[in-house]
Amino acid sequence: MRYAQGGGLTAERRRAREQLRRQAAERFARGEKNSLIARGLRVTERSVERWRRAWREGGAEGLTSRGSPGRPKLTDAQFAVLEQELARGPVAHGWKDQRWTLERVKTVIGRRFHVTVSVAAVWRLLKSHGWSWQAPARRALERNEDAVMLWKKQVWPEVEASRRRSGSGSSSRTRPVSR
Repeated sequence: MRYAQGGGLTAERRRAREQLRRQAAERFARGEKNSLIARGLRVTERSVERWRRAWREGGAEGLTSRGSPGRPKLTDAQFAVLEQELARGPVAHGWKDQRWTLERVKTVIGRRFHVTVSVAAVWRLLKSHGWSWQAPARRALERNEDAVMLWKKQVWPEVEASRRRSGSGSSSRTRPVSR
């Protein structure tokens, strides 16, 4: 199941659902039909069908909760090792520059832990452990900060003001600004 809040069932709700599945198992043993069980437990028939199949294949143990399907693929201990690998830097892992991208982190995870994850999963993993994205400030070597500040103070206000004015041929409903 997916939930709008971004999470699955809480541990308490998971236990409640497991209790429902146990009740369904008792009814399966008595030979009740899926529709009656679904109505009695206030769940869909499709859920009861899935539960019955799991019950047939694994008995009552087949109905126990397996936890969240979105559980992380790396344990906390593995993530600590990953942090050490990231601290070594991208150059130590064979890249020519010092930028960590999600794709590169994904590659390190695959090489180090033999686990395949998506780029989105890498982002969620890093974010859940307090990491944030960083965009390097790329400035031209030739950039003249004094000239930029002067342009911002003198030229930009004029450019911005001329964009706001509406001329005589303007489709604007406001009156044109007089000069």
